[in-house]
Amino acid sequence: MYFFRLLLCISLQILSVSAFCAKVDSLDIPSAVMKKNLRAVVVLPESYQSTKKSKTNYPVLYLLHGGYGHFNDWITKTPDKTLLHRLADQYNLIIVMPEGEIFSYYLDSPVVKDSQFETYLTKEVIDKIDKTYRTVNTSKGRVITGLSMGGYGSLYLATRHPDLYCAAGSMSGALNLDMASWKLLPDMAKNIKGEFEKILGPIEQSPDSYGAYSVVNMADKMKTNGLKLVIDCGVDDFLIEPNRELHRRLVFNQTPHDYSERPGGHSWDYWQNSLPNHVLFFANVLKANGTTVQ
Repeated sequence: MYFFRLLLCISLQILSVSAFCAKVDSLDIPSAVMKKNLRAVVVLPESYQSTKKSKTNYPVLYLLHGGYGHFNDWITKTPDKTLLHRLADQYNLIIVMPEGEIFSYYLDSPVVKDSQFETYLTKEVIDKIDKTYRTVNTSKGRVITGLSMGGYGSLYLATRHPDLYCAAGSMSGALNLDMASWKLLPDMAKNIKGEFEKILGPIEQSPDSYGAYSVVNMADKMKTNGLKLVIDCGVDDFLIEPNRELHRRLVFNQTPHDYSERPGGHSWDYWQNSLPNHVLFFANVLKANGTTVQ
């Protein structure tokens, strides 16, 4: 009986490992504009290594991390460590997780010369990925989403560069940089305000600049671009109000978008549940574009 149980346990472990065969790469993506070397994690679906697909180009999902995080967060911090592997295999999708440092907000800082992440993401990272892997190197095969700071970053970058992406998403996005409707304790709000001042300057001196960078103020540009959008936030999240505000503005100007609120807060449990919905949304967009891999 003991031998049988041991054999069953080993068999189940083997099955759990072989259930996904996606490959995880880690590579340097140096930045000439910031004069420093940064890293990224790339998940390649099992089929990418197949000889039958050796000439096939794959669509790419750019997946951005949140504030105070790094490029490997989505691999190391999700409760289910197989999540990205399974999604890459299920949808035959390359998933790229670039570095955004702890508080870049994925924009080109007018204050800090070595924090030019809009240029880095939209030029240097995409160029490196397209030259390294077999990608669909047009907007029809490129999508982007992220959590918190990364949710802001994905909508910000896609709105400003609609020629690069066919769809964008945001999970628990920090969509208004003035923090007017963030539900935070005073000490935490003060600390985050200080981080924003490092990359944008004091808000008291440049309130118009903060407004220009805020995604909630880009609803009309989103309508003009016509990108496919998927946005969600947990009802207990301290960022729920800016997400609702963007949703209201998109409804008002009649911009098609997928918006949802679900139970949960600003947590990896929430984002783990949210990501598969985003990937399914993107898969349907990519299918309509004819860029999915069968």
